[in-house]
Amino acid sequence: MTEPRTATDRPLTLAASPGRTVAVALAVVLFAAATAAGAYVAVPLGFTPVPMTLQTLFVLTAGVALGPAAGAASQLLYLGVGAVGVPVFAAGGAGLPWMLGPTGGYLMAFPVAAALTGWIAGREGAVFRTAAGLAAGTAAIFVLGAAWLSASGSVAPGQLFAAAVAPFLPGALIKAAIALAAARPLVRWAGARTDKGERPNA
Repeated sequence: MTEPRTATDRPLTLAASPGRTVAVALAVVLFAAATAAGAYVAVPLGFTPVPMTLQTLFVLTAGVALGPAAGAASQLLYLGVGAVGVPVFAAGGAGLPWMLGPTGGYLMAFPVAAALTGWIAGREGAVFRTAAGLAAGTAAIFVLGAAWLSASGSVAPGQLFAAAVAPFLPGALIKAAIALAAARPLVRWAGARTDKGERPNA
């Protein structure tokens, strides 16, 4: 006969904790704002239409800290704000035309990358799983960004890796390392997340 489960044994849900709902909502807004701020730390590269920014650091970190659902929600909020005309994209870009431009694939990859990173990383901040999640999220951004860049005709297929991936690899490694180092503190900060049930067991 099994013992009755206590309140601490049950996963925390939004219905059980209105305060948690508010905290997660604020965290979603915080990471959306951080991604927008990262767009303004941009270094244009003359040989590619894609600038080097800090955005992906916050995209990946959102997945690690908030988990797949809330992490993706933060990036969907960011894209939604930019889509309605608020200048939150690199170089002060805004609106649907900007999102459909050469860098649109990278932007559209942000929610996917946050969700993938959070889902693989799990909820305990384990080093190897977090590293795998960060690698997968980074790869998603590169693949979707490069595919869109090629489809837009902005870069010839033979120059795609040199223009869409290679210049950003060193920065991607540094950002992933920062997110990995911050993983456990971020998980403790986030506490019990709303999407625990969606994650594989750590």
